Amino acid sequence: MTIKQQVLKVLLENKGKSVSGEELGKQLYCSRNAVWKAIKSLRDEGYKIVASTNKGYSLIEETAALTVETIKKYINCDCEITLIDKIDSTNNFIKQKADEGEKEGFVAVAKRQTGGKGRLGRSFFSPESGTYLSILLRPDFSAEKSLFITTAAAVAVCRTIEKVSNKQAGIKWVNDVFIGNKKVCGILTEASVDFETGGLFYAVVGIGVNLYHPKDNFPKDIQQIAGTVFDENIDNDLKSKFIAEIINSFFEIYNNFENSDFMKEYKQKSIIIGKKVTVIKGKDRQNAVALDIDDNARLLVEYENGEKEKLFSGEVSIKV
Repeated sequence: MTIKQQVLKVLLENKGKSVSGEELGKQLYCSRNAVWKAIKSLRDEGYKIVASTNKGYSLIEETAALTVETIKKYINCDCEITLIDKIDSTNNFIKQKADEGEKEGFVAVAKRQTGGKGRLGRSFFSPESGTYLSILLRPDFSAEKSLFITTAAAVAVCRTIEKVSNKQAGIKWVNDVFIGNKKVCGILTEASVDFETGGLFYAVVGIGVNLYHPKDNFPKDIQQIAGTVFDENIDNDLKSKFIAEIINSFFEIYNNFENSDFMKEYKQKSIIIGKKVTVIKGKDRQNAVALDIDDNARLLVEYENGEKEKLFSGEVSIKV
């Protein structure tokens, strides 16, 4: 952690109170000049830090800056976070880190993406009004259980939405989170499979959330379906809390996968069970009814001819 990061951490912990340059220097084992340079750099980033004679420095308001430190103050799990202003895809970034040997728990958060990815090769609109993060995992289970990662992420996002915004969220199998009839979150899990053992070298779960309405609106092709968690712009303290809550909730579930309670929660939040749906497999489309979701996160559907099938993957749309 740099001196600037350490100074910010101390000021955040003492928000509204003054901390002298001398005291900061003693705590961080650095000179007062180094503290002053760190304060200047933080001010340049948008932090409102006032200096009072004989009192010291005080952070009076968190403004434009979103930093690793503002996220970490809400983190209660073991993870390493990096924050990126702009990137093509956080999933691509994490996959590269995984190939380089990065350990489990590494999280990349981006303010916006230029090449955000959805399922089935689709793009994911990723402006600054949202948040985009990918988590590196090295799970000790078979590839066929990787669907649990996506379902765990969906439950984690729902918990976060309900805790931070007080709105109710639902899940459309397998990876979309809705508020009302609007999609507010998409999840994409990618994995590297060990074909000899049937296990995973690693998995990357990517989560993209529409926090508030983008300045230039959503693209025309998704305007009818895309929604937001918040009805108006939010400050970066709330954004930091939202990001941290997703990470905390996800690892709370992931670290207790042997406890299947989260799958009960996933089913309870389903907006698809009992609905008429269209099952899409490539160019083939079949009408069906979604009957249930089993303990392995497979969707049980019944087609018009009476045939039943458990879907492990694929795409399902709800018929209006």
